[in-house]
Amino acid sequence: MSDILKTLHGNRLAAPFARALGLPKPVTLARAAGGYEAQPFSGQAALLLPAGGGYAAQALRSALEDAGASVASALPEDERQQAGIVVMDATGCRSPADYRALYDSFHPIMRRIARNGRVLIAAPLPEAGGDPVQAAVARGIEGFSRSLGKELGRKGICVNTAYVAAGAEDRLAGVVRFFCGKQSTYVSGQAVRVTARVAAPRALPQAQAMAGKTALVTGGARGIGKAIVERLSQEGARVICLDVAATAEELRSTCAQFGAIPLTLDITAPDAPVQLADFLRGQGGGLDILVHNAGVTRDRTLSNMKPQDWDVVVNINFAAITAIDAALLSGGLLRDEGRIVYLSSISGVAGNFGQTNYAATKAALIGYAAAQAPLLAARGICANAIAPGFIETAMTAKLPFFTREIGSRLNALMQAGQPRDAAELVAFLSSPGAYGVSGETIRVCGQGVMGA
Repeated sequence: MSDILKTLHGNRLAAPFARALGLPKPVTLARAAGGYEAQPFSGQAALLLPAGGGYAAQALRSALEDAGASVASALPEDERQQAGIVVMDATGCRSPADYRALYDSFHPIMRRIARNGRVLIAAPLPEAGGDPVQAAVARGIEGFSRSLGKELGRKGICVNTAYVAAGAEDRLAGVVRFFCGKQSTYVSGQAVRVTARVAAPRALPQAQAMAGKTALVTGGARGIGKAIVERLSQEGARVICLDVAATAEELRSTCAQFGAIPLTLDITAPDAPVQLADFLRGQGGGLDILVHNAGVTRDRTLSNMKPQDWDVVVNINFAAITAIDAALLSGGLLRDEGRIVYLSSISGVAGNFGQTNYAATKAALIGYAAAQAPLLAARGICANAIAPGFIETAMTAKLPFFTREIGSRLNALMQAGQPRDAAELVAFLSSPGAYGVSGETIRVCGQGVMGA
């Protein structure tokens, strides 16, 4: 779907009127078309800013250099030189006075961060140490980062925070590669915790990250699910694409396009977990990656909502997921070092008018991922959720024009996301390199106004 504001600003005759009316001018976002590369930052200059007294600088430098970037601590005096990647070690911030390092580091370079640039700020875990002042200072860095993202978003720049536990610095490589790369193009204003909760995997491939692994994507025939099937396939995964019988034609097409294995199944059927378990045993015995993407909406205000509309949303979006997890985990069908990703929604973060049923289930998945993570950590399994915002799909294309326009502009990047953007985040969380991240919910919403 074309972006009408980009079209207007790109038209020689219409552009002056668009500027006169003060219409936003969204930038064309940089996106990756292929899979992970061994050195994705090859030929790029990265700026590493220290705050003093931190413990993550060396790990951040190593991650950047291993990914191919040349790392400097200051920009050249020539103001035409810009930085495409800016990383700051703020893990040494422990008092209000230490905030001055944030100002001194970013104030001089605000106009020198390149279009579609990436900013990542490493902060200490707020809950570490037990000192209320230090905890507050750490949490304040997130507020700084979110505000920075809203100031820089008009240039397509994404700004995120990584809370890094002391002793978990060795888990930063995958985080740096994702949040400083093109794959994070619609992920901004987010804060992710990096901890040593989950043991390191036996191997950490930097390209074809999922070669030899088996993945299951529910609701995979179209939309975001289809993009996830494509993305995991690009990384070498053998993907099982599950959807209901009503999507049979789309399911066959998606599977043929990406070499996936089709599975027609209603996940709300009483025997669905048993059917799925039997199918997986017949396909080689188990999964390495489980992506719970299937979901529905039945939007009505609560006063007008029929009981069947309430029940179908709860059953598909939440109850079926817990039943499948219970069957696969108790049956040993999710392998050690596995990954589970739950598709929540920005509605689960902030709520939404007419979506009490949908928001309840999507908020439940946020809590479910957080509760599952410590239970699965001993097996090296990571469980996380993602919360998409306004993503262009067949569903959003059916919205009235003005509703669609408003929804797509209410974020720092002033435009809608693409299914690929959500799939990129799923791919990262499904990769071995995400072993420092578990129990988190990350929004892919362009730093949307709602819930941000």
